Amino acid sequence: MQTLKQLLDQRILILDGAMGTMIQRYGLNEQDFRGSLFPDSAVELKGNNDLLCLTAPHLIDEIHRAYLEAGADIIETNSFNANAISMADYRLESQVKEINRAAARIARKAADDYSTPDKPRFVAGSIGPTNKSCSMSPDMENPALRNLDFDTLATAYREQITALIEGGVDLLLIETIFDTLNAKAALFAAQESMKATGRELPVMLSVTVTESGRTLSGQTLEAFLTAVSHAEILSVGLNCSFGAREMKPYLHRLASISPYYISAYPNAGLPNRLGEYDETPASMAAQIKEFIDEGLVNIVGGCCGTTPEHIARYREITQNASPRRPIAKDNRLHICGLEGLVVCPENNFVNIGERCNVAGSRKFLRLIHEKNYTEALDIARKQVEAGAQIIDINMDDAMLDARKEMVDFLNLIVSEPDIYRVPVMIDSSEWEVISAGLKCLQGKAIVNSISLKEGEETFLAHAREIKRLGAAVVVMAFDEKGQADTYERKIEVCARAYKLLIEEAGLAPCDIIFDPNVLAIATGIDSHDNYAVDFIRATAWIHENLPGAKVSGGVSNLSFSFRGNNFIREAMHAVFLYHAIRNGLDMAIGNPATSITYDDLPTETLALIEDVVLNRRPDATERLIDFAEKHRGEAVKKENDIDEDRHRQPVADRLKQALVKGISTHLETDLAEAVRQYGSALAVIEQPLMDGMNRVGQLFGDGKMFLPQVVKSARTMKQAVGILQPLIEQENTRNGETSKRGKFIVATVKGDVHDIGKNIVAVILACNNFEVIDLGVMVPAEKIVERAIAEQADFIGLSGLITPSLEEMCHVVSEMEKARLHTPVIIGGATTSKLHTAVKIAPCYSGAVIHAGDASQNPLIAAQLLNPQTREEFIRSIRTEQEALRNSLKPVDLVTLSEVERYAPYIDWDTYTAPRPRQMGLHTVPVTVGDIRPFINWRAFFSVWKIGAGYASIADMQGCDHCKAVWLASFPSAERAKAAEAMQLYKEANRLLDTLEAENNTSPQVCYLLAEAASYDNIIRLRLPDKHFDIP
Repeated sequence: MQTLKQLLDQRILILDGAMGTMIQRYGLNEQDFRGSLFPDSAVELKGNNDLLCLTAPHLIDEIHRAYLEAGADIIETNSFNANAISMADYRLESQVKEINRAAARIARKAADDYSTPDKPRFVAGSIGPTNKSCSMSPDMENPALRNLDFDTLATAYREQITALIEGGVDLLLIETIFDTLNAKAALFAAQESMKATGRELPVMLSVTVTESGRTLSGQTLEAFLTAVSHAEILSVGLNCSFGAREMKPYLHRLASISPYYISAYPNAGLPNRLGEYDETPASMAAQIKEFIDEGLVNIVGGCCGTTPEHIARYREITQNASPRRPIAKDNRLHICGLEGLVVCPENNFVNIGERCNVAGSRKFLRLIHEKNYTEALDIARKQVEAGAQIIDINMDDAMLDARKEMVDFLNLIVSEPDIYRVPVMIDSSEWEVISAGLKCLQGKAIVNSISLKEGEETFLAHAREIKRLGAAVVVMAFDEKGQADTYERKIEVCARAYKLLIEEAGLAPCDIIFDPNVLAIATGIDSHDNYAVDFIRATAWIHENLPGAKVSGGVSNLSFSFRGNNFIREAMHAVFLYHAIRNGLDMAIGNPATSITYDDLPTETLALIEDVVLNRRPDATERLIDFAEKHRGEAVKKENDIDEDRHRQPVADRLKQALVKGISTHLETDLAEAVRQYGSALAVIEQPLMDGMNRVGQLFGDGKMFLPQVVKSARTMKQAVGILQPLIEQENTRNGETSKRGKFIVATVKGDVHDIGKNIVAVILACNNFEVIDLGVMVPAEKIVERAIAEQADFIGLSGLITPSLEEMCHVVSEMEKARLHTPVIIGGATTSKLHTAVKIAPCYSGAVIHAGDASQNPLIAAQLLNPQTREEFIRSIRTEQEALRNSLKPVDLVTLSEVERYAPYIDWDTYTAPRPRQMGLHTVPVTVGDIRPFINWRAFFSVWKIGAGYASIADMQGCDHCKAVWLASFPSAERAKAAEAMQLYKEANRLLDTLEAENNTSPQVCYLLAEAASYDNIIRLRLPDKHFDIP
C-alpha cells in the first residue's frame, strides 16, 4: 500500500469536513453528553464534543463513515480539545488518555473498513490550540503574566499525542494555530511522544490568520514558517477564519514560500448575521477548484459549516488534477520575531542591539533592579527605531534572579509588537536561563551562546535542545583548553564544533553562527595587538571552509581599554566593522544608534585608528592615546535618546499617537495639557482619547494593526484613564454626582477568550461614573446569573468575538429568564449584529436586549435606560425595531395573480353613494405650542437648516445632560463641531418654543377642508361653494 507522501506526489488528497457541524445536527442534550459514564458530573458537559468518543461513540463513527463515503482520503479524530488544558473546563483532565485512545480507535476502524489498495484511507490525530495562549497575557494590566507556560502545555500535548499514537493514528494534525508558541509546544511534545512510543509519524500544521494576514498573536506567514522550520513537517496550511474566497490571497502567499505540501480547509463561507454558513456544496466546490487550477494545494478539506455533502463535491474537482510541487528549501539563515529576517549577503550586515544587557549597560541594569520595565522597554524600542535588526537580552547579574528576569522581560518584549517585530537573541552563560527564555518566544530566536568549554557531551545536549526548541545558536570559540585568542586556535575550535553540530546534533549549517571572540586591543599588552586581525582572518576562513555557517561578534569588547571616551570607541568600532564585514562578518552586537561611520572619520584620525585595529605599527596604541587626550572635547557623545520636539504637535495628535503606538512615556504631561485645553478630564476621554481608540479600531479593522498592538493600545488607554480618574472624581463631586450612576457587569461568554473590546467598554463605562464588575473571559452562564443577582446589577454586558459565542449568548439570556431576571442585557462583539440580537437572542428573554455597535454606545444606552423619562420609550423603540427585523426574515406567502383577482373587492360605482359630512367647507382648530411640540419633525428642520437630518437624534436626549455629552462624543472628531452647532440650534429652537408656550401663544392653527371631489382623466376636481379647484 502506498505511503501518504507517495500519494501526495501523485494526486490531491481530500481531508474530511467539520466534526462540530455534524454533531450539532444531532441536537444532543446534556444527558446525551453525560451518557452512562458521567451521570453525576458536577459541571455541565454539553458542548464537550470530544467526550462523545466515550459517551456516544456510535455517533462519531457515523460521522466518520459519512465523510469516508463522501470520498475523504484522510479523516480527523474527534479530539480537537482532548487535552488537559481544555478538559479542565469540564473537570475531565483524568479522561484525556481514554478520550484520545477512543477517538483514534473509532476513526481507525472506520478508515480500515473503507481502505482499499487503490484508495487507502488515513487517520489524522486532531490536536487543537487549547483555549489559552503561551504568548499573550490574560490581563492587559500585567502584560508579563501568562496563564499557561510552555512546559505545562507540552506536558498536556504529550499526554494527548501519546494516546493518539497508541490508538493507531497515521499522522498528526496540529490545527487552527493562532499562537505559534502553542504550536511549538505541540511539536516539542510530538517529538517526545514518537520517541516514547517508537513510532515516527508525519506531522501536518494548519494555521489560522486574521484579515491582516497574520496570526492572532501577530506573526506573518513568513515568520510562522520560520518559527516551525526546525521540525520535520509534512505539510502546512490554512484553516478556519475564512471562506475559500477570502482565504485565497493568503493561500497564494503561503504556497509561494513554503517548502512543504500545502493544505487548505476553509469554512463554508463567512458567518452571516445569524452566525450561520451560507456556502452550498456547489458554490464552495467552485472556489476550491480555483485553488486546484492555480496549483496552490496538495490537500483540500473543510472546516466550520462544511458537511459530507461539501466533501463529496471534491471528488470530481480533484480527479486527474495535478498537485502542487513544493518549492526548494531555502538554506539561508532565517530568524524571526513577529516578522521574518533573512541573514544573507543581499542584506549586507545585521545589527544586533546591545543595550538590553545588564553586564554592558549600567542604565539598563539599574532599571531592571528598580523593576522599571517601562523605561527598560524604551531602551529596546529605541534600538529597533535606530535600526537594530535583532535585540540581544542579557540578565546575568549576581544580584538578579536571571531566569525570572529573563522570562518576565521576554514576556514584556513579546507584548510590544513594535519591538518584537525583530528577532531576539537570548544572551546568557547559564543554560537554565537560555532554556527558559526560548520557551517564551513564538518566533525563532538566537541563543548566545554555547561552547565546548564543558566538553562535548554538554555541548551536544545543549545543541540538541536548542534544535528541538527551534532556535539558531551562537557558538563561542572556546573549548576545554580555554578561550581561542589566536587565528590558529579560533579556526581549530570552530572546525571541531561545526563537525559535531552537523554530524552529531543534526543542526542545519545555516543555524550555526560562530563568534571567534572579539577581544580588547590597545591594552598595552603586546600579545593583544593582533586580536582584531585574527578575528577578521578567522571570519574569512569560516566562510570559506564551513559552508552555510555565519559569523558574529560583540563589537564593544574591542575598545574596552578606551571606556569613557565614546568618540574613540565608536570610531574604533566603525573601522573594525568596515574591515570585518568586507571579510564576511554577517552580524555583530553593537549600538545601532552609533553616530560615527567609517566615511565620517578625518584622514588623520582614520589612519591612527586603522593602525591600531589592523596592527600596522608597534607604536599605534601610544599614538592613539595621545590623540585621544588632545581631542577629549569630542569624547562625550549623546546616546540615542534624541526626542523630536513633540510640543510642536497639537496635544490631541500626541495622545492619538501614544494610543496607536501604545507608548505611555509622556502621558502625564500630555494629559495635563489636554485637561487645560478641553476643560475637563471627561472631555479629554470622550474626545482625543476616544479619537485615538477609534483610530486603533479602524487600523485593526483595515488589517493594519494586529492583536498584540491592540492589546498594547488598550493598556495605554487604561493607563491614561487611571491618570485622569482622580480628576473625574473631583469633577463628579463638583457636579453633585457623588455616587455611581449604575452597576454594570461585563463578561466575555464561555468558550471565548477575547477581551480587548470588553476591556475598552469597561474603561469607557468607568469613566462615565458607572461601577463596573468585570468577570473576565470564558465566563459560564451560571456565573453571570449568580453575580447579576448577588450584585443587583443594573445592566449585563455580554461580549464575544467568535461565532460560537452567539449561541452561548442565547444560552446566557435563557438562564437569566429561568432566574426571572429582567436586567437589561447589552450585546457587543465583532460577530454580533442587530439582526442576530433581534432574531436569536432577544426572543429568549423577557427583559430588554440591546445591541451596541461599538464601545462608545454603552454609556448612551445605559443613560437612557436609567432615565425614568426615556426608559420605557427607549425599550419600546428597541423592541419595535427588533420585531421589524424578525418580520423581515419571515417568508412571505405568495399567491397567483388569478387568485388575487378572484378575491379582489368589487364596488358598483353606478349605485354607490358616498357618505356626506355633516358640515362641508374649511374648518379651523385652535391649538397651543404645547399641543404640537411632541409632534415636531426635527429631521425636517435640521435638513432645512443645512445641518443634516442625521443630527436630529439630539432630540432623543431629553432631560439628560450626560446623555447629550455622550451623544456629542459619539461623533468622529471631524463631525463634532457640526454636532455641537446642531446641539446649539436645537437648544435655541427649544428656548423659543419655551417662550411661546410661556406666553400662552395661540397663533398656531390646524386647518382642514371637506369638499366634494371627482376625478377626470388625471385631474382631481374639488367642488367648492363658489368655484371648482383642479389638482393635477
